Amino acid sequence: MSTSFEFQYPWLLALLALLPLYAFLRGRIGADAALAFSSTELIERLGSVVRSASGRLLFFLRLAVLALAIVALAGPRRVNDQTETQSSGVDILLVYDLSWSMMALDMSGEGERATRFDVAQHVLRDFIARRPADRIGLVCFSGVPYFVSPLTLNHDWIRANLDRLHIGIIRELGTAIGDATAMGVKRIASVKDSKSRIVILLTDGDNNKGELDPIPAAEVARAMKARLYTIGIGKDAPTPLPSFDTATGKLRLDGFGQPMMTSTILQPANYGVLAKMAEIANGRSYTATNRQELESIYDDIDRLERTEVKLKHHRTYTPLFVWPLAAAFLLLLIEEVLAHTRYRGVP
Repeated sequence: MSTSFEFQYPWLLALLALLPLYAFLRGRIGADAALAFSSTELIERLGSVVRSASGRLLFFLRLAVLALAIVALAGPRRVNDQTETQSSGVDILLVYDLSWSMMALDMSGEGERATRFDVAQHVLRDFIARRPADRIGLVCFSGVPYFVSPLTLNHDWIRANLDRLHIGIIRELGTAIGDATAMGVKRIASVKDSKSRIVILLTDGDNNKGELDPIPAAEVARAMKARLYTIGIGKDAPTPLPSFDTATGKLRLDGFGQPMMTSTILQPANYGVLAKMAEIANGRSYTATNRQELESIYDDIDRLERTEVKLKHHRTYTPLFVWPLAAAFLLLLIEEVLAHTRYRGVP
C-alpha cells in the first residue's frame, strides 16, 4: 500500500493569491487615524489605562485565519492506494536434496569455489523471487525427508528457512528420493483450493533409503493430479567428495586454502529413474552440470507454469480539512482574546 497527498478542489488555492493584494490595498485605503486633544494632560491620563488599536499583529492573525480557511475549503486529503493480487492459484512444492553429495564442487565456474548446494541455493532463491503470486512450500531430504515450510505466499518466510539449511543439518545419511517426493505430493494435495499443483524435485543422487521407491511416488503424484518436474544435477561421472564440517556445512581447507578431499567417490544421479518419474507424473525431466544450465531449467519451468495474475486497485481517502480548520479557529480565538485584552481598541 502506498500513500500520497492531494487537494480535492485544488483550484480554490488560487484564492490565496488574493490575500497579499488585500493586505496591500488595506494599507493604502483611508487616512491615518487621529484624535484631537485640547490638552496633553488627557493623553497622559489615557496612556496608563488604554493600549493602541490592534495593529499589525491582529491583521496578520486575520490573514492567517483566511489562508487556513481557504486551505480547508480546498479539501486536503491523504490518498491510500492498495493493490490486491488475484492469481489463478498455482501451488509449487520444492523437494530439495540435502545429502552429503551436494557438497561436490563439480558445478563450479571458472575461478569459483561453489558446491552443488551453493549453486542450487542461489537458483532456488531467484526462482522463488520470480513467483510472487504463487504459494510455495519446501521439503528437504537426505536419508529421511523433512517438511520445512507449508505452502505460503509469505516468500520471506520461505527464503529465511531456505537460508538456514546446510549440508549436514539432516543427520540421517542417504538419499530418500521416493519418500521425499511422496511427502511433497501429500502436502500439496492437502490444499483443496489449488487450480494447479506442481512438484519440483532437485537431486544429485540415486534412491538408496526410505520405504517408498521413486516410481511409486511418481504414480502417487499422478493420482493426486500433481505435475512432477525432476532435475538431476552434477557431472555424469564419478566425483570426489570434499571434507566439510557437518555442523556448519563449510568446506575444510588445507594450509594452501584448497578444499581437502575425502576418499569417497560420488556416483552421478540416476537420470533414467528421474526421467521415468517425470513421464509418469506428466512433467519434464532435466539435467544440469553447471550454474547456467540449472538457471535455464528453472527459467523453462517458470515459462511452462505461468500464473494468471490480476491486479485489483483500491483507492481510499482520508480527509484532512479538519486540521487547517481547527488551526484557523484557534488563531481566530487568539485574535479575539488579544483584541479584547492587550490590544483592545480605544472607545
